[in-house]
Amino acid sequence: MNSNKQFRTKKKYGQHFLTNEKIAREIVQSLDFQNHKQIFEIGPGTGVLSKYLIKHCKPTLFEIDKEAVDYLKKNIPELDNIILGDFLKINLNLYLKNTNAIIGNFPYNISTQILFKILEHKDAIQTVIGMFQKEVAERICSEPNNKKYGISSVLIQAYYNCKIIINISRRNFNPPPNVESSVIELRRNSTKTLTCNEKEFIKVVKMSFNQRRKKIKNSLKNLVFNSNKSIECLMGKRPEELSVNDFILLTNNIIK
Repeated sequence: MNSNKQFRTKKKYGQHFLTNEKIAREIVQSLDFQNHKQIFEIGPGTGVLSKYLIKHCKPTLFEIDKEAVDYLKKNIPELDNIILGDFLKINLNLYLKNTNAIIGNFPYNISTQILFKILEHKDAIQTVIGMFQKEVAERICSEPNNKKYGISSVLIQAYYNCKIIINISRRNFNPPPNVESSVIELRRNSTKTLTCNEKEFIKVVKMSFNQRRKKIKNSLKNLVFNSNKSIECLMGKRPEELSVNDFILLTNNIIK
């Protein structure tokens, strides 16, 4: 069923609906259904992913557009658990079970915000399969010593293993976006809690990349650190050269 042309897309919601059925099936099949109590889909739109999800599970859908909700109820009545509302404002604690996965063609204008909300619930969300602007996806999955490596890379990779599953051309969407797209997988790693103060860690990461062309000793000059060989070595580097563990080491050596 390809009914996207019957649906009036809305710019305010950043709607770009996937129309390639083969790719939709591939995205859904990349999700491990056996090890999750609940599957959530963010922004189902006209249900291009949803109709394949229901072959494996009973998903819970979050959709901000009432017209889309009405469309789904009429055209895919098997979808009987649709939550009308803004995912960023929804209290996820009301829905999360022990093991959860999230999938979706995320609106590009709020995709990073969606990820940071997921991070707030990292202990309950084991897997994320999400569509992103290609540039954002590459940033999230980038490793150190890459110009795309940045704040989101460090903060997300602290808790998730990240990889790009598939790159998708803009011609596979209605309406076509102005950018290329990528689907990425985030899989929860073994880190339960960081071996440092998490708030201080986030602060150090953000301060470092706010002046990414400068060496750490300049971007963090307002903080005082213990003096040892490891810290002195890190101070001579730029933020894109530092791993998650390097930022943890910096955080643990801040003198209060």
